[in-house]
Amino acid sequence: MASGHETRPSEPVAPFEGGDDAVLPFAVEALDVRGRAVRLGPSVDTILRRHGYPDSVARLLGEAAALTALLGASLKFQGRFQLQTKTDGPVEMIVVDFEAPDRLRATARFDAAAVATLGERARAPDLMGKGHLAMTIDQGSAQSRYQGVVALEGQDLEEAAHQYFRQSEQIPTQVRLAVAEALEGGAARWRAGGLLVQFLPTSPERMRQADLPPGDAPEGYARLDEAGLAEDDAWVEARSLVGTVADHELVDPAVSSERLLYRLFHERGVRVFEAQPIIEACRCSRERVMGMIRSFSPQERRDLVADDGHIGITCEFCSRRYVLDPAEVEAEISARSE
Repeated sequence: MASGHETRPSEPVAPFEGGDDAVLPFAVEALDVRGRAVRLGPSVDTILRRHGYPDSVARLLGEAAALTALLGASLKFQGRFQLQTKTDGPVEMIVVDFEAPDRLRATARFDAAAVATLGERARAPDLMGKGHLAMTIDQGSAQSRYQGVVALEGQDLEEAAHQYFRQSEQIPTQVRLAVAEALEGGAARWRAGGLLVQFLPTSPERMRQADLPPGDAPEGYARLDEAGLAEDDAWVEARSLVGTVADHELVDPAVSSERLLYRLFHERGVRVFEAQPIIEACRCSRERVMGMIRSFSPQERRDLVADDGHIGITCEFCSRRYVLDPAEVEAEISARSE
C-alpha cells in the first residue's frame, strides 16, 4: 500500500480532501482495521442516465457499481473483477465490470411493467427476488479465474456482500452502500458511495484471543470464529462506528471520503492512502463484436442480418451501435480460418 498521511483531532482534513470518482484506501491500526471508501459522481450518473433506468433500478445498479468499485480496486494486477446477479425478480440481471486499474461499466436487464408495479421506492430484495450473485476475478486465463457465488434469497446487496466474505474469504467485513440524486449546478445528478471495512488482526495478542496457533492463519490476518469476533473489542467498536454512517453521508458532495473517515475514526487515528481514480469506460470494440459473431454458426450469422441488409449490434453497457456489412463479415471470417 502506498505511503499515506494520518488524520487526528488536531489535524485539519481539508488539505487532503479528494473528489468524486475515486476509491480511497485507509487503515485504523489501533483497531486492526483496513478498508476502502468510494465516491462515484459523473461516472455513475453517466451509467444510469444513458439507459434511462427507472429510479428503483437506478438505485440498485448504482449500489452494485459502488460495491464493484470497492472490491475491484483491491486488484494488484491487470485483470478484471465482475459482479453479476441472475434472479427471478423484476430486475433479471445486473452486470458490473471493473477492469483494473480504473475502468468501470454497468448494465441491468429488467421487466419494465413489473418494476412499475412495485413503484419508485421498491426495495432491492423485491427487485431482485431469488437467484444468485457471482463475483468473478479474471486474470486473463482459465487457470487464473476465481468465482465466488452467493445465493440471493431476499437480502440486499450489503448483506449479500457480508455473506460472500463470510463464506468465501472468511474475513470479518462490514459494507455500507448508498445511492441518491443530488442537485448539482441546478441539475439532478446520480451519486453513489460506499464503505468497506475489514478486520485484519496481525498482532500476536489478538491471534491468541482468536485461539489461532502461529502459522494457522494466512499471512496478513487472523481468521476469527463467531465467538472470537463477538468478544473482540476492536472489531465490535469498528463495526459499531460503521453502523452509524447515514446514507446521505455516503453521497453528499460536501462530505468527502476523507472527512467521513475522520468523523468515524479520528479518536483512534485513521491513515488514508493515495486515492485511486475511477472512470466510466466500456470495453466494447469492433474487434470484440467480430469475435462474438465468429462464434456463431453460418445460419445464426444469416439470422443476424436485418431488413436493411446489415448486421446491427448494440452494446448493452454503453449503447454504442455497430453496423456491419454481412459480406465483409464473411470475408473476415474466411480469411481468419485460412
